[in-house]
Amino acid sequence: MSDPLNLLWLQSGGCGGCTMSLLNAESPDVLGCLDMAGINLLWHPSLSLETGLQVTNILNDIAAGKIKLDILCLEGSVIRGPNNTGKFHMLAGTGEPMMHWVERLSAQAEYVVAVGTCAAYGGITAAGGNPSDACGMQYDGEKKGGLLGADFRSKVNMPVVNIAGCPTHPNWVTDTLAEIALGDFSEANMDSLGRPRSYADQLVHHGCTRNEFYEFKASAEKPSDLGCMMEHMGCVGTQAHADCNTRLWNGEGSCIRGGYACINCTAPGFEEPGHNFTQTPKIAGIPVGLPTDMPKAWFVALASLSKAATPERLKKNAVADHIEVAPSIHLKNKR
Repeated sequence: MSDPLNLLWLQSGGCGGCTMSLLNAESPDVLGCLDMAGINLLWHPSLSLETGLQVTNILNDIAAGKIKLDILCLEGSVIRGPNNTGKFHMLAGTGEPMMHWVERLSAQAEYVVAVGTCAAYGGITAAGGNPSDACGMQYDGEKKGGLLGADFRSKVNMPVVNIAGCPTHPNWVTDTLAEIALGDFSEANMDSLGRPRSYADQLVHHGCTRNEFYEFKASAEKPSDLGCMMEHMGCVGTQAHADCNTRLWNGEGSCIRGGYACINCTAPGFEEPGHNFTQTPKIAGIPVGLPTDMPKAWFVALASLSKAATPERLKKNAVADHIEVAPSIHLKNKR
Protein backbone atom coordinates (compact mmCIF):
# COMPACT_ATOMS: atom_id res chain seq x y z
CA MET A 1 0.00 0.00 0.00
CA SER A 2 1.41 3.39 -0.98
CA ASP A 3 2.13 6.05 1.60
CA PRO A 4 -0.68 8.52 2.32
CA LEU A 5 -0.52 11.93 0.70
CA ASN A 6 0.27 14.82 3.00
CA LEU A 7 -2.15 17.77 2.86
CA LEU A 8 -1.62 21.18 4.46
CA TRP A 9 -4.51 23.66 4.63
CA LEU A 10 -3.90 27.35 5.25
CA GLN A 11 -6.39 30.20 5.63
CA SER A 12 -5.66 33.70 4.43
CA GLY A 13 -7.81 36.74 3.63
CA GLY A 14 -11.39 35.53 3.79
CA CYS A 15 -14.28 34.56 6.01
CA GLY A 16 -13.55 30.86 6.53
CA GLY A 17 -16.82 30.03 4.81
CA CYS A 18 -15.29 27.37 2.58
CA THR A 19 -14.19 25.43 5.66
CA MET A 20 -17.67 25.87 7.16
CA SER A 21 -19.10 24.47 3.95
CA LEU A 22 -16.57 21.64 3.85
CA LEU A 23 -17.74 20.50 7.27
CA ASN A 24 -21.12 19.76 5.67
CA ALA A 25 -19.63 16.99 3.55
CA GLU A 26 -21.73 13.89 3.92
CA SER A 27 -21.39 10.19 3.17
CA PRO A 28 -18.62 10.29 4.14
CA ASP A 29 -17.77 13.37 6.20
CA VAL A 30 -14.63 15.31 5.34
CA LEU A 31 -12.27 13.44 7.64
CA GLY A 32 -13.70 10.12 6.54
CA CYS A 33 -13.29 11.14 2.92
CA LEU A 34 -9.65 12.12 3.41
CA ASP A 35 -8.98 8.83 5.19
CA MET A 36 -10.63 6.80 2.43
CA ALA A 37 -8.65 8.70 -0.22
CA GLY A 38 -5.38 8.03 1.59
CA ILE A 39 -4.77 11.66 2.53
CA ASN A 40 -3.02 12.57 5.76
CA LEU A 41 -4.03 16.00 7.07
CA LEU A 42 -0.81 17.58 8.30
CA TRP A 43 -2.62 20.61 9.68
CA HIS A 44 -5.82 22.60 9.28
CA PRO A 45 -6.44 25.70 11.44
CA SER A 46 -9.97 24.59 12.36
CA LEU A 47 -9.61 20.81 12.44
CA SER A 48 -6.19 20.18 13.99
CA LEU A 49 -5.06 20.17 17.59
CA GLU A 50 -1.55 21.51 16.95
CA THR A 51 -1.01 25.15 17.78
CA GLY A 52 1.74 27.71 18.29
CA LEU A 53 5.26 26.32 18.01
CA GLN A 54 3.93 22.91 16.92
CA VAL A 55 2.45 24.50 13.80
CA THR A 56 5.54 26.58 13.15
CA ASN A 57 7.66 23.45 13.30
CA ILE A 58 5.41 21.71 10.75
CA LEU A 59 5.65 24.67 8.37
CA ASN A 60 9.40 24.98 8.76
CA ASP A 61 9.92 21.26 8.20
CA ILE A 62 7.85 21.40 5.01
CA ALA A 63 9.70 24.47 3.77
CA ALA A 64 13.02 22.74 4.50
CA GLY A 65 11.96 19.62 2.63
CA LYS A 66 11.94 17.45 5.78
CA ILE A 67 8.22 16.72 5.38
CA LYS A 68 6.89 15.92 1.91
CA LEU A 69 3.99 18.15 0.89
CA ASP A 70 1.70 16.53 -1.65
CA ILE A 71 -1.22 18.97 -1.56
CA LEU A 72 -1.22 22.57 -0.40
CA CYS A 73 -4.71 24.05 -0.01
CA LEU A 74 -5.17 27.77 0.49
CA GLU A 75 -8.54 29.17 1.54
CA GLY A 76 -8.99 32.95 1.29
CA SER A 77 -7.20 35.47 -0.86
CA VAL A 78 -3.55 36.40 -0.67
CA ILE A 79 -3.03 39.76 1.04
CA ARG A 80 -0.19 41.68 -0.63
CA GLY A 81 -0.64 45.10 0.99
CA PRO A 82 0.66 47.49 2.03
CA ASN A 83 3.01 48.20 -0.88
CA ASN A 84 3.49 44.51 -1.68
CA THR A 85 4.96 43.77 1.77
CA GLY A 86 2.12 41.45 2.84
CA LYS A 87 2.27 42.92 6.34
CA PHE A 88 -1.49 43.41 6.50
CA HIS A 89 -1.63 39.66 7.15
CA MET A 90 1.18 38.22 9.25
CA LEU A 91 1.12 34.50 10.07
CA ALA A 92 0.87 34.51 13.84
CA GLY A 93 3.95 33.35 15.69
CA THR A 94 6.24 33.40 12.66
CA GLY A 95 6.93 37.11 12.22
CA GLU A 96 6.46 36.70 8.48
CA PRO A 97 3.67 37.68 6.09
CA MET A 98 1.37 34.85 5.08
CA MET A 99 2.05 35.53 1.42
CA HIS A 100 5.72 34.65 1.90
CA TRP A 101 4.73 31.34 3.50
CA VAL A 102 2.38 30.62 0.63
CA GLU A 103 5.16 31.27 -1.89
CA ARG A 104 7.64 29.12 0.00
CA LEU A 105 5.28 26.22 0.61
CA SER A 106 3.88 26.29 -2.95
CA ALA A 107 7.41 25.67 -4.19
CA GLN A 108 7.45 22.42 -2.18
CA ALA A 109 3.98 21.17 -3.13
CA GLU A 110 3.15 18.46 -5.65
CA TYR A 111 -0.29 20.08 -6.14
CA VAL A 112 -1.40 23.59 -5.20
CA VAL A 113 -5.14 23.99 -4.70
CA ALA A 114 -7.01 27.28 -4.30
CA VAL A 115 -10.17 26.61 -2.31
CA GLY A 116 -12.85 29.21 -2.97
CA THR A 117 -13.07 32.19 -5.29
CA CYS A 118 -10.99 34.35 -2.94
CA ALA A 119 -8.00 32.01 -3.16
CA ALA A 120 -8.58 31.46 -6.87
CA TYR A 121 -9.17 35.00 -8.14
CA GLY A 122 -9.26 37.43 -5.20
CA GLY A 123 -13.01 37.25 -4.58
CA ILE A 124 -14.94 39.31 -2.07
CA THR A 125 -11.75 40.36 -0.28
CA ALA A 126 -10.61 42.15 -3.45
CA ALA A 127 -13.82 44.18 -3.78
CA GLY A 128 -14.41 47.83 -2.95
CA GLY A 129 -11.17 49.34 -4.22
CA ASN A 130 -9.16 46.42 -2.82
CA PRO A 131 -7.35 48.32 -0.04
CA SER A 132 -5.50 45.19 1.12
CA ASP A 133 -4.28 44.45 -2.45
CA ALA A 134 -5.85 41.00 -2.32
CA CYS A 135 -5.41 38.54 -5.17
CA GLY A 136 -5.68 34.86 -5.96
CA MET A 137 -2.84 32.37 -6.03
CA GLN A 138 -2.44 32.37 -9.81
CA TYR A 139 -5.06 34.90 -10.88
CA ASP A 140 -5.73 38.54 -10.07
CA GLY A 141 -9.36 38.74 -11.07
CA GLU A 142 -9.60 37.53 -14.66
CA LYS A 143 -5.90 38.08 -15.34
CA LYS A 144 -3.33 35.37 -14.83
CA GLY A 145 -0.62 36.36 -12.41
CA GLY A 146 -1.73 36.57 -8.81
CA LEU A 147 0.85 35.82 -6.13
CA LEU A 148 2.60 32.90 -7.81
CA GLY A 149 2.71 34.29 -11.33
CA ALA A 150 1.12 33.24 -14.60
CA ASP A 151 3.80 30.63 -15.34
CA PHE A 152 3.77 28.88 -11.96
CA ARG A 153 3.84 25.11 -12.07
CA SER A 154 3.86 22.82 -9.07
CA LYS A 155 6.29 19.97 -8.60
CA VAL A 156 4.21 17.70 -10.81
CA ASN A 157 4.05 20.44 -13.47
CA MET A 158 0.49 21.51 -12.71
CA PRO A 159 -0.92 25.04 -12.51
CA VAL A 160 -2.96 26.00 -9.46
CA VAL A 161 -6.24 24.09 -9.26
CA ASN A 162 -8.99 26.66 -8.72
CA ILE A 163 -11.95 25.14 -6.87
CA ALA A 164 -13.88 28.39 -7.21
CA GLY A 165 -17.14 29.14 -5.41
CA CYS A 166 -18.30 31.38 -2.60
CA PRO A 167 -18.39 29.17 -0.73
CA THR A 168 -17.33 25.98 -2.45
CA HIS A 169 -19.66 23.01 -2.42
CA PRO A 170 -18.07 20.48 -0.02
CA ASN A 171 -18.09 17.76 -2.65
CA TRP A 172 -16.28 19.95 -5.20
CA VAL A 173 -13.39 19.93 -2.72
CA THR A 174 -13.53 16.31 -1.57
CA ASP A 175 -14.01 14.98 -5.12
CA THR A 176 -11.04 16.96 -6.43
CA LEU A 177 -8.78 15.89 -3.56
CA ALA A 178 -9.83 12.28 -4.06
CA GLU A 179 -9.10 12.51 -7.81
CA ILE A 180 -5.65 13.88 -7.03
CA ALA A 181 -5.01 11.10 -4.51
CA LEU A 182 -6.07 8.47 -7.03
CA GLY A 183 -3.78 9.95 -9.68
CA ASP A 184 -6.77 10.70 -11.91
CA PHE A 185 -6.45 14.49 -11.96
CA SER A 186 -4.51 16.28 -14.69
CA GLU A 187 -4.61 19.62 -16.47
CA ALA A 188 -7.15 18.12 -18.87
CA ASN A 189 -9.55 18.00 -15.92
CA MET A 190 -9.49 21.81 -15.64
CA ASP A 191 -11.29 24.48 -17.68
CA SER A 192 -9.65 27.63 -19.05
CA LEU A 193 -9.96 29.34 -15.64
CA GLY A 194 -8.35 26.44 -13.80
CA ARG A 195 -11.63 25.13 -12.34
CA PRO A 196 -12.24 21.37 -12.08
CA ARG A 197 -14.42 20.40 -15.03
CA SER A 198 -16.28 17.88 -12.85
CA TYR A 199 -18.52 20.75 -11.83
CA ALA A 200 -17.47 23.67 -14.07
CA ASP A 201 -18.56 22.03 -17.32
CA GLN A 202 -22.16 22.51 -16.22
CA LEU A 203 -24.36 25.55 -15.74
CA VAL A 204 -26.37 26.50 -12.68
CA HIS A 205 -29.28 26.68 -15.13
CA HIS A 206 -29.15 22.90 -15.51
CA GLY A 207 -31.70 21.36 -13.19
CA CYS A 208 -33.15 24.73 -12.14
CA THR A 209 -36.63 24.20 -10.76
CA ARG A 210 -37.76 27.42 -12.48
CA ASN A 211 -36.88 26.18 -15.98
CA GLU A 212 -40.52 25.97 -17.10
CA PHE A 213 -40.87 29.67 -16.33
CA TYR A 214 -37.61 30.35 -18.19
CA GLU A 215 -38.83 28.52 -21.28
CA PHE A 216 -41.82 30.84 -21.60
CA LYS A 217 -40.07 33.94 -20.19
CA ALA A 218 -42.61 34.06 -17.38
CA SER A 219 -40.61 36.28 -15.06
CA ALA A 220 -40.57 37.05 -11.36
CA GLU A 221 -41.01 40.73 -10.62
CA LYS A 222 -40.23 40.81 -6.91
CA PRO A 223 -38.60 38.62 -4.26
CA SER A 224 -40.71 35.58 -3.36
CA ASP A 225 -42.27 35.34 -6.85
CA LEU A 226 -42.04 31.87 -8.36
CA GLY A 227 -41.09 32.92 -11.90
CA CYS A 228 -37.73 32.98 -13.67
CA MET A 229 -35.36 35.50 -12.10
CA MET A 230 -33.25 36.16 -15.19
CA GLU A 231 -35.24 38.99 -16.77
CA HIS A 232 -35.69 41.25 -13.75
CA MET A 233 -34.08 39.83 -10.59
CA GLY A 234 -30.42 39.62 -11.60
CA CYS A 235 -30.11 35.83 -11.92
CA VAL A 236 -27.19 34.73 -14.12
CA GLY A 237 -27.64 31.00 -13.71
CA THR A 238 -27.66 30.65 -17.51
CA GLN A 239 -24.07 31.91 -17.55
CA ALA A 240 -22.67 30.55 -14.27
CA HIS A 241 -20.48 27.46 -14.43
CA ALA A 242 -21.43 25.11 -11.58
CA ASP A 243 -23.72 22.18 -10.88
CA CYS A 244 -25.55 23.71 -7.91
CA ASN A 245 -29.00 22.58 -9.08
CA THR A 246 -28.00 19.02 -9.81
CA ARG A 247 -25.49 18.50 -6.99
CA LEU A 248 -27.60 20.04 -4.27
CA TRP A 249 -26.33 21.57 -1.04
CA ASN A 250 -27.06 19.74 2.19
CA GLY A 251 -28.91 17.20 0.09
CA GLU A 252 -31.72 19.46 -1.07
CA GLY A 253 -30.83 23.14 -1.50
CA SER A 254 -29.35 25.71 -3.86
CA CYS A 255 -29.42 29.50 -3.94
CA ILE A 256 -32.17 29.54 -6.57
CA ARG A 257 -34.26 26.95 -4.75
CA GLY A 258 -33.98 29.20 -1.70
CA GLY A 259 -35.37 32.12 -3.70
CA TYR A 260 -32.07 33.90 -4.36
CA ALA A 261 -30.72 34.86 -7.76
CA CYS A 262 -27.53 33.16 -8.92
CA ILE A 263 -24.69 35.72 -8.80
CA ASN A 264 -22.11 33.52 -10.58
CA CYS A 265 -19.85 33.15 -7.54
CA THR A 266 -17.56 30.66 -9.30
CA ALA A 267 -16.34 33.32 -11.76
CA PRO A 268 -13.56 35.88 -11.33
CA GLY A 269 -14.89 39.36 -10.67
CA PHE A 270 -18.33 38.19 -9.53
CA GLU A 271 -17.98 40.36 -6.44
CA GLU A 272 -18.33 43.58 -8.43
CA PRO A 273 -20.81 43.09 -11.27
CA GLY A 274 -21.25 46.85 -11.71
CA HIS A 275 -24.91 46.76 -10.73
CA ASN A 276 -27.18 45.60 -7.94
CA PHE A 277 -26.93 41.82 -7.52
CA THR A 278 -30.72 41.55 -7.53
CA GLN A 279 -31.43 43.68 -10.59
CA THR A 280 -30.91 42.69 -14.21
CA PRO A 281 -29.12 45.38 -16.22
CA LYS A 282 -30.78 45.97 -19.60
CA ILE A 283 -30.41 47.97 -22.77
CA ALA A 284 -33.64 48.75 -24.59
CA GLY A 285 -35.39 46.23 -22.35
CA ILE A 286 -33.02 43.38 -23.29
CA PRO A 287 -30.83 41.86 -20.55
CA VAL A 288 -27.17 42.70 -21.06
CA GLY A 289 -25.98 39.28 -19.89
CA LEU A 290 -27.55 36.72 -22.21
CA PRO A 291 -27.46 32.94 -21.75
CA THR A 292 -24.09 31.37 -22.54
CA ASP A 293 -23.73 30.28 -26.18
CA MET A 294 -26.90 32.13 -27.32
CA PRO A 295 -26.57 34.89 -29.95
CA LYS A 296 -28.43 38.08 -29.08
CA ALA A 297 -30.66 37.99 -32.16
CA TRP A 298 -31.78 34.46 -31.38
CA PHE A 299 -32.53 35.36 -27.78
CA VAL A 300 -34.67 38.32 -28.82
CA ALA A 301 -36.57 36.24 -31.37
CA LEU A 302 -37.10 33.26 -29.07
CA ALA A 303 -38.07 35.45 -26.11
CA SER A 304 -40.73 37.18 -28.22
CA LEU A 305 -42.16 33.85 -29.39
CA SER A 306 -42.01 32.37 -25.89
CA LYS A 307 -43.85 35.30 -24.35
CA ALA A 308 -46.52 35.11 -27.02
CA ALA A 309 -47.05 31.45 -26.17
CA THR A 310 -46.88 31.69 -22.37
CA PRO A 311 -49.68 29.65 -20.79
CA GLU A 312 -51.99 31.61 -18.52
CA ARG A 313 -51.04 29.28 -15.67
CA LEU A 314 -47.38 30.31 -15.86
CA LYS A 315 -48.20 34.02 -16.22
CA LYS A 316 -50.14 33.97 -12.96
CA ASN A 317 -47.81 31.67 -11.03
CA ALA A 318 -44.69 33.60 -12.09
CA VAL A 319 -45.72 36.65 -10.07
CA ALA A 320 -47.16 34.75 -7.09
CA ASP A 321 -45.45 33.33 -4.02
CA HIS A 322 -47.38 30.07 -4.27
CA ILE A 323 -49.03 28.06 -7.03
CA GLU A 324 -52.28 29.82 -7.92
CA VAL A 325 -53.10 27.76 -10.97
CA ALA A 326 -52.34 24.04 -10.98
CA PRO A 327 -51.44 22.26 -14.23
CA SER A 328 -54.45 20.91 -16.08
CA ILE A 329 -55.09 17.16 -15.97
CA HIS A 330 -55.10 15.27 -19.24
CA LEU A 331 -57.25 12.14 -19.29
CA LYS A 332 -56.40 9.32 -21.66
CA ASN A 333 -59.97 8.60 -22.65
CA LYS A 334 -61.89 11.81 -23.04
CA ARG A 335 -65.70 11.71 -23.30
